[in-house]
Amino acid sequence: MVEEAVVQVEHVSKWFGSHEVLCDVSLNVTRGEVVCILGRSGAGKSTLLRCINHLEPVDSGIIRVGGEIMGYRAQGQNLHELHARDVARQRRAVGMVFQQFNLFPHMTALENVTESPRGVLRMPRRDADTLGRSLLARVGLGDRCDAYPSQLSGGQCQRVAIARALAMSPDVMLFDEATSALDPELVGGVLDQMRDLARDGMTMIVVTHEIGFAREVGDRAIIMDDGVIVEEGEPRAVLTNPQTKEAREFLARVL
Repeated sequence: MVEEAVVQVEHVSKWFGSHEVLCDVSLNVTRGEVVCILGRSGAGKSTLLRCINHLEPVDSGIIRVGGEIMGYRAQGQNLHELHARDVARQRRAVGMVFQQFNLFPHMTALENVTESPRGVLRMPRRDADTLGRSLLARVGLGDRCDAYPSQLSGGQCQRVAIARALAMSPDVMLFDEATSALDPELVGGVLDQMRDLARDGMTMIVVTHEIGFAREVGDRAIIMDDGVIVEEGEPRAVLTNPQTKEAREFLARVL
């Protein structure tokens, strides 16, 4: 039985001006798989995530999520860019948790979580509130529904952001250095929530510097360097016996 690929990245390149940030990157992620992407700053990790949900358009290649080409429709051999509302519809399948939370400061935790189900899915307020309270309880914040972001710790804000992403019932969750802006004592709570999602079978692509998380939770580890995947495989094998010079040099700096 062939495993279902939820995310398909096919020969993707991305340029910012004269700098090629992604160079012919290909990657398949199957349903329920946790893929951890490691690499030095500037390696192209975050740009790859932003291309997957079409926050950044690719310059060449295609990305499919759930079989749909992100940001484009195919007509014969040609691709035509989708209208913004159609891209927004596609993004419902992709939950993203950013480094800096990106919560609305004037909204409570519950309002942050229910904003998209109500505004995008037209979910009735009562149903959205029930969903939001359930998700906040799931991330350990059932008693903070009425708190504003300024009344929450960084770790709590990030857990609200996870609940917000889950509210759209995504097919895949993208985490872009979700713990790097947190004080060390707050990191564990967020990683625990990510572990729970993995145990529940959520498909996840995680850009992280948390080597222990990649080793423990990841089904596959990827090391990027200069916009290229230089190492890929079972996390313990990649982290203990890297095969490429670039991977060895990166791991020597972080282990």
